[in-house]
Amino acid sequence: MALNIEQIIADLKESTIIELSDLVSAIEEEFGVSAAAPVAAAGGAGEAAEEKTEFDVELTGAGSAKIKVIKAVREATGLGLKEAKALVDGAPAVVKEAMPKEDAEALVAAIEEAGGSAELK
Repeated sequence: MALNIEQIIADLKESTIIELSDLVSAIEEEFGVSAAAPVAAAGGAGEAAEEKTEFDVELTGAGSAKIKVIKAVREATGLGLKEAKALVDGAPAVVKEAMPKEDAEALVAAIEEAGGSAELK
């Protein structure tokens, strides 16, 4: 007595609301599920988002110690002198992308220690 999906839908269309409600209750009991719509948690939508695991470090400025910032950028990225200088001169610019939070914070600290300014994105 195998029923196909079309037969089941046809039977459901012919059922009353009370019969459908009883069917839903029986399915909930049999399978241990709930047909209730999920309720949104209290709080802002931003809080519901997953915590970010990868960060970009953006150089926002070189400050007065441009040479030290260029050195810090070179150490972190492995860029050559010309490329690192161009990146620092072009601030604001992303120094490194998709870094773990700890590494990104360490890079921001190194840039700030060298006299520049940077932030996590």
